[in-house]
Amino acid sequence: MPAAGVKSARPAHRCTECGYASAKWVGRCPECQAWGTLQETGAPATGLRAVSAGQVTAPARPIAQVELAGARAVPTGIPEFDRVLGGGLVPGAVLLVAGEPGVGKSTLLLEVAHRVAAANGPALVVSGEESAGQVRLRAERIGALHEQLYLAAETELSAVLAHVEAVNPSLLVLDSVQTVRSPAVEGTDGGATQVRAVASALTGVAKTRGMTTILVGHVTKDGAIAGPRALEHLVDVVVSFDGERHSTLRMVRATKNRFGPADEIGCFEIGDSGVVGVPDPSALFVSRRADPVPGSCVTVTLEGSRPLLAEVQALVATAGGGGSPRRAVSGLDSQRVAMVNAVVERRGRVKLADADVFAASVGGVRIAEPAADLALALAIASAAKDTPLPPGLVALGEVGLSGEIRRVGGTGRRLAEAARQGYRTALVPPDAGSAPAGMRLIEVPDLGAAFHRLF
Repeated sequence: MPAAGVKSARPAHRCTECGYASAKWVGRCPECQAWGTLQETGAPATGLRAVSAGQVTAPARPIAQVELAGARAVPTGIPEFDRVLGGGLVPGAVLLVAGEPGVGKSTLLLEVAHRVAAANGPALVVSGEESAGQVRLRAERIGALHEQLYLAAETELSAVLAHVEAVNPSLLVLDSVQTVRSPAVEGTDGGATQVRAVASALTGVAKTRGMTTILVGHVTKDGAIAGPRALEHLVDVVVSFDGERHSTLRMVRATKNRFGPADEIGCFEIGDSGVVGVPDPSALFVSRRADPVPGSCVTVTLEGSRPLLAEVQALVATAGGGGSPRRAVSGLDSQRVAMVNAVVERRGRVKLADADVFAASVGGVRIAEPAADLALALAIASAAKDTPLPPGLVALGEVGLSGEIRRVGGTGRRLAEAARQGYRTALVPPDAGSAPAGMRLIEVPDLGAAFHRLF
């Protein structure tokens, strides 16, 4: 029995997904709502112990005297990738790049390593999923061979660290973090415990050596990054690499960035020669046709600071059979499309209750922001009335449930991009600002006024 006055230690439990600690086991984590993730980790301390002052790594200095030389971004030579990262790779930074299998992550990062090796010294690529020969074949195909680019195939953390000591690279690319295991901790390969241990060890090495580290991560079937959420907190930058399998277009987004904006987007096109940046992707998202057709309207989306022209298409057909009408969506938010569809029918006096409605974006781009509401409403009404919109028209605005059209952010940049692409008429909400040179603005307060003006 324990001595009198001494509390017995209670077992502690910790969530393997988010790190939440609990004195008792529960089936569902109260923090991240995951089921069956709390595991017993031992006994917590029963009381607070006094902590005395210890040695510091460096004295505190006024913030204006802190040196910035080690925190400057170094361009990779790939402008679209540098745009996403906020200027380039920062020495000592740790990046997590995630995407579906076959989307082009390994090809792009091999090109990044080749550019860094040619400009800044040794770069090391460690592959845990492919043999060294397979990676060499890809490097030959995209022209990424360089004497300063080193390659290894390892699945043990100790071996990866040995390669780092031998090569002393300025950039380390690990493909992927789920395939490397640490012998210091228990757990299955690719499990939450192993992934966290490997990422923590590599992060410590990267900070100590000033070595930029890029970790490739797997994704789940829902598109989320596989592994514990603590993995995203450990790294400095989280980059998402996505794209449709049937399309050559690839989008790179930064969902977390400690060194720059976290909402920038980079556009790439994948082909036989590798992944190539697309500096002006607006032409990919807009159909080029001689004569306008019903059910099509162009809008301008804003991805970070980059305005992109995008085309929204709709098709309204007579419902067959006697059952419920179909509503199919591709590249758009289905909930947003359902709301705009209801507003078009109720406020715009367009009969859609007995019709099949199909809505899609062009070029595989995903449009989720409300700025495309007006273009979607015009496309649906145009398809229902079988009347094409005037050529050279672009529409911007958020549609409310009462039919009003609201302003959206970045209207000036959106209109300037549309004018640069040759559009001469813009349908906008009231008080949208001044028009770019050569463009005429048509201000409409609500959906009814827009339909009356165009149809």
